[in-house]
Amino acid sequence: MNISVSALKKIVVQKFTTEGVDAETAAQVADVLIYADLRGVSSHGVMRVEHYITRLKAGGITKNPHFSVEKRGTNHLLFKGDNGFGHVICKEAMDETIKVAKEHGSCTTIIQESSHCGALGYFLEQATSENLIAIMCSQTDSAVVPFGGKEPYFGTNPIAYGFPTNDKPIILDMATSNVALGKILYAREKGETIPNTWGVDAQGAPTTDPHQVKSLTPFAGPKGYGMALVVDVLSGILASAAFGPHISKMYGNYEQKRNLGQYLYVLNPNIFGDVDQFKANISQMINELHDAPTAPNFDQVLVPGEIEQIRSVETMDKGIDLPDQVYNYLNS
Repeated sequence: MNISVSALKKIVVQKFTTEGVDAETAAQVADVLIYADLRGVSSHGVMRVEHYITRLKAGGITKNPHFSVEKRGTNHLLFKGDNGFGHVICKEAMDETIKVAKEHGSCTTIIQESSHCGALGYFLEQATSENLIAIMCSQTDSAVVPFGGKEPYFGTNPIAYGFPTNDKPIILDMATSNVALGKILYAREKGETIPNTWGVDAQGAPTTDPHQVKSLTPFAGPKGYGMALVVDVLSGILASAAFGPHISKMYGNYEQKRNLGQYLYVLNPNIFGDVDQFKANISQMINELHDAPTAPNFDQVLVPGEIEQIRSVETMDKGIDLPDQVYNYLNS
């Protein structure tokens, strides 16, 4: 089913407000979810609404949270989200981080008592729109086998980087697994097979059946595994949160608060030079990459996040395609 962005936001907001979520919170969550759908990252889009409402009803998400921000030195913040919607927690935390970075050149923020926050790129664009560099990572529950292992230990543990340019920002937003778990779930919704590099079955063998996937695999073997560890240290252990297999499951124990941790770092390029020159140099880099000779079967070299940006413009015009099951739930 195809639906316009404005119509989709309206029904998502209504779905949340019907459950007692205030309109502002519902709109913020909808914005983050639709941001993902526009970019073709449906695994982090409105298909997640049913899950969030299930957890909200069970008590695993605080309906009316009380946020707190504590300064730890000149340019360090501790943000507590009271286990509300991660989409709102991270938006508010990034706003606070940006304020400090503008004044003091940089800011590191640790988020405690959070929940699943959706696509990290959304929050990075808050910073890049202010001519700031941003880094963000978030721990997730155990779903990925460590390199050389059979059973999962770390989560998909995404990490993202954002850089301002003279045009659209460079946004590198990636899971440390080969794919995010949501892509497996989306394949199940669509009744599609998956590449055999995405996940393994109960015996640790690769599978193309999304219903048989018990664990995901790290990207680039030991490299992805190492990055997953780094993410869990920065966003989990540093946040005094649980880590690895000790993190509460996203799908299960819906009545439990998840108490996830997230890590934000924002840097003002003006600290080291002129921001306009920085952006000009980044833009030159992009143009040179666009003009680089291409390998067989490639039309052009693109920069990280560019495919998603192109798709977003196209999808804004033509509307978002939703699986019938997702569309029917949102309209029920």
